[in-house]
Amino acid sequence: MSENLTRLNKYLSEAGYCSRRAADRLIEAGRVTINDVVPEMGTKVASGDVVKVDGEIIGERQQDFVYLAFNKPVGIVCTTDTRVEKDNIIDYINYPKRIFPIGRLDKPSEGLILLTDDGDIVNKILRASNNHEKDYLVTVDIPISQTFIERMSGGIYLEDLGKRTKKCKVKKIDKFTFSIILTQGLNRQIRRMCEYLNYEVQTLKRVRIMNIKLDISSGQHRELTKAEFEELNTLISDSVKTFQPKTIDRTNKF
Repeated sequence: MSENLTRLNKYLSEAGYCSRRAADRLIEAGRVTINDVVPEMGTKVASGDVVKVDGEIIGERQQDFVYLAFNKPVGIVCTTDTRVEKDNIIDYINYPKRIFPIGRLDKPSEGLILLTDDGDIVNKILRASNNHEKDYLVTVDIPISQTFIERMSGGIYLEDLGKRTKKCKVKKIDKFTFSIILTQGLNRQIRRMCEYLNYEVQTLKRVRIMNIKLDISSGQHRELTKAEFEELNTLISDSVKTFQPKTIDRTNKF
């Protein structure tokens, strides 16, 4: 019988160390070893192999995964590289287990971001990110016109990214505030769209990711409820999950 082998990036993901994308970056940077040897990209791990990241042994998962909702304040950076960025999300939350953010919110933005130690769910959400809604509240520097709403919702070609934004839902809230629901996540997308139309973003807050709504104060985090996790898992279910979440069973606030 042939030995069961696991790709190195998948091994790190399933061990709860990081997402597969982050694992690829670690492997490429030479920070991962198998039996004290730096492997090539695509190397597979066999039973009994010792995998290390920066000299730390990474073992198989023994505990349930963690799923957190966090209200990121302005000024915090969504990176797990605590050596480079002092105002990073990991040090700020200071969670007792290793976790990593699902996607990003740029430094000047605030609001909802999900964190986990489940690399599998990260991959599912990021792979399917163009099919899932993310809801934002945005204030700008000049009065919002009907033309602005129509142009934003209809899609804008962002020359520096070489891409056109997908059609989206945009609604004027007041003279300087609008809501926007995106189903894609281009780099600094809302800010770039506004800049194209000669508007400057003053504040940007994400208030919803799919079925998860922002209901906690800035800088606070909480575990997803059982109901939230089950609905989230249904929305991204292209394969069966093998681990149960660590969630809290409480009354949903929304």
